[in-house]
Amino acid sequence: MPRQYFDQALRELRDQILTMGSYVAEELRLAMAALEALDEEAARQVYEMDRSVNDIRFAIEEECFTLIVTQQPAARDLRLVFAAANMIVDLERMGDQAKGIAKLIPHLKRHPNLNRPPELRQLGALVHSLLNDALRAYAEGDTELSASIAQRDDEVDALYANIFTNIMFQLAQANDPEQVKAIYELLRAARELERFGDLVANVAERSIYMVTGKIPELRATSPLSGRGR
Repeated sequence: MPRQYFDQALRELRDQILTMGSYVAEELRLAMAALEALDEEAARQVYEMDRSVNDIRFAIEEECFTLIVTQQPAARDLRLVFAAANMIVDLERMGDQAKGIAKLIPHLKRHPNLNRPPELRQLGALVHSLLNDALRAYAEGDTELSASIAQRDDEVDALYANIFTNIMFQLAQANDPEQVKAIYELLRAARELERFGDLVANVAERSIYMVTGKIPELRATSPLSGRGR
């Protein structure tokens, strides 16, 4: 394959990843809408979107394999392909986190008056914004934007910590087992969003690696997640 065609293949690979990222962003938006309104139809749409995300992931994975086998790319090109292969894994996992939120809706719907911490909505909006910024940084090769996304993961942790404290207080006050379970489901939703933020930071770090050949350690250790970040 002449160089110009290989470059075109790499551009198409990038576009496929951006498409996958846009699907994940929509999946998260639907999951948060379902959580806000306790809307089971929106939750079902999350499942449908997740299947599309998975299909795109496998198509990109096959394309990465084909490029490696048929083109034997040089070091920089190989870095781009390997980074792309890692990114799609993180993007698929983000979709799984959004689907995890959708799974909670039927049970939460049985407790419509349950107090949902306002920080939960804020956390969803934050990680959605970070994902969109990460996709833009990847498309533009903007390492400064990528670095700022990884560092802003501290904001995700701060919101998660507030939600955790709020929910622990609610659990201490609850005496109905079904209510306890519903409150715990809110904590699960918050944990899905916190993990979503970690995965966005992974994508940002991979974007830096694609440009520089190095993966920086931009994130501190979180006492709640136990993850070196």
